[in-house]
Amino acid sequence: MPAPWSLDDIPWKDFEPAKVDPDLLRIAKAASLVERNANDYAIYLCNIFDDNPEFQKIVHQWAREEEQHGEALRRWVEMADANFDFEKSFRRFTEGFRIPIDADRSVRGSRTGELIARCVVEVGTSSYYSALADTSEEPVLEKICRNIASDEFRHYKLFYTYMQHYYPKDRPSIFARLRIALGRILESEDDELAYAYFCANDEAEPYVRKESSSEYMRRAYRCYKPQHLERAIAMTMKASRLPLNDRLLRGLAWMAHRFLRWRARSAPA
Repeated sequence: MPAPWSLDDIPWKDFEPAKVDPDLLRIAKAASLVERNANDYAIYLCNIFDDNPEFQKIVHQWAREEEQHGEALRRWVEMADANFDFEKSFRRFTEGFRIPIDADRSVRGSRTGELIARCVVEVGTSSYYSALADTSEEPVLEKICRNIASDEFRHYKLFYTYMQHYYPKDRPSIFARLRIALGRILESEDDELAYAYFCANDEAEPYVRKESSSEYMRRAYRCYKPQHLERAIAMTMKASRLPLNDRLLRGLAWMAHRFLRWRARSAPA
């Protein structure tokens, strides 16, 4: 699974500082930390799938690509804000947020459940970076985000392929599949993104999860449009083995868009 692009493919010379959106800059700083921390997730996944060397190889390549995402965002952020200290922020983030890398069983209850959760993550990041690309007027950030979104969609397909392999062995119920998918969506508002936002932007302040989460949501959720959410919902339901008809899909996307707009407006400034 070779990486389809490298940092050298980004048109850095086209950077236009006057078109940097301050809100996108702040959430890009947070995203650079989260993406760069992919190796911990690779360790965790390799522990869960310890008897599948083929999958482990793919996981290591996936982690390298995720880390490249972090490096691309880091380079852009450093161009947009010469005072940003990535190494210091990343060190604070990794010291304060850890996943259970020593686990030998999935926290989702089964390998199928783990792969459904991974699909949901890739759905979320693919739609997120698509939304950022469509929002950004700065051409280099737009290019980076489109490249990342493409990678995340491809990663979704990889995890989905392996999920189909394990599903006949585990056969989680409809309730279990929905619980995992919806639970992982709700986890997008957990400490990881909030703490990354804090570490990247608010060094002098004490960490208050609710405040950092609100600051992040207010900036990120305004970027979404119905088409981003329609695709995300369709992919999530496919991973959960619960396809939707077009009418219901459009209705759910409309409601999700209204909900995100409300969350963005209601988040404390």
